[in-house]
Amino acid sequence: MRQPFIAGNWKMNKTVQEARALAEAIAAELRDLHAVEVALCPPFISLTTVKAVIAETPIKLGAQNMHDQDKGAFTGEISPVMLAGWVDYVILGHSERRQHFGESDAFINRKVLAALRHGLRPILCIGETLEQNDRGETEEVLARQLREALDGVSPANAERLVIAYEPVWAIGTGRPATPADAQHRCAFVRQELRARFGEVADRIRIQYGGSVTPANAPELMQQPDIDGALVGGASLIAQDFVAIVRAALQKQTL
Repeated sequence: MRQPFIAGNWKMNKTVQEARALAEAIAAELRDLHAVEVALCPPFISLTTVKAVIAETPIKLGAQNMHDQDKGAFTGEISPVMLAGWVDYVILGHSERRQHFGESDAFINRKVLAALRHGLRPILCIGETLEQNDRGETEEVLARQLREALDGVSPANAERLVIAYEPVWAIGTGRPATPADAQHRCAFVRQELRARFGEVADRIRIQYGGSVTPANAPELMQQPDIDGALVGGASLIAQDFVAIVRAALQKQTL
């Protein structure tokens, strides 16, 4: 069975002091939990602080983004070399990066390859907009994003990937995909991964993201092709995030 994986994407929220308090509250509840993998992805300025808080727990650390180059004249950016050995995961291709910063599938592909080259585990985000969904283009969009973002990734490296299916229309809107729809899309993603990587696809974890809450997490986590969640707003409230983690734990114990 694939180990459930819940990651909290704090986005551009929390000062360093607030990040410490949130990490401490989460760590107090999850310090002895090993059945579900958990990662916290705070803003860059809080990585050191959060890392210290979770040092004696099984909780992993993740970054929210990175550049594809090891170094250079890229003001304001963070390189994979800077993150290597410091964080476990890095979120790549989030729809907010695509929408607000113009990131293309080709650029995201270079980031994925750079992350793998430096021992980081990418959480690759894919998902369709509301307009694409309404036009019936969801599977076409997901297949293209996977094909282009994973170009050059070998089956040997593929198992280190996490895929986060996040329908853009569900992120931060309070309008999540239904568990049945989320399962259908995640099953399609696994089918595409299987066509590319063979049986390795059955070991790649696929998260659902988009308005995940303690209320809908239990049913989402019970779906066979949903292996966890990439949590946004609810990850900023310790009790809500812990409740989502415990929903994933129920799947592991069935």
